Amino acid sequence: MDFYFLLFSLFFPRIVLLVYFLIERFPANTFPLWLNGVLGLLVPRILILIFIYQNMGTNNVWFVAHLVVLILTYFTGGTRTVKWRRGRREAI
Repeated sequence: MDFYFLLFSLFFPRIVLLVYFLIERFPANTFPLWLNGVLGLLVPRILILIFIYQNMGTNNVWFVAHLVVLILTYFTGGTRTVKWRRGRREAI
């Protein structure tokens, strides 16, 4: 797998998936193309974890890094959640 794919997908998963799809350097996987598209739109971090699992396995630092980012993102929320919480605190 490409180092830049792994690095930039930590921060911008949807954009990286779209760019790599357009330049035809999508990571090798066993999913049909339509399923890659659906997962890329709905849950891109999980799709990237699947790519890493299928190409590199679970015993590497990239899998752990992406898993930690996935957990932090989904449990602490994104920018909308942070803005909502700030607005709620200021209202109280």
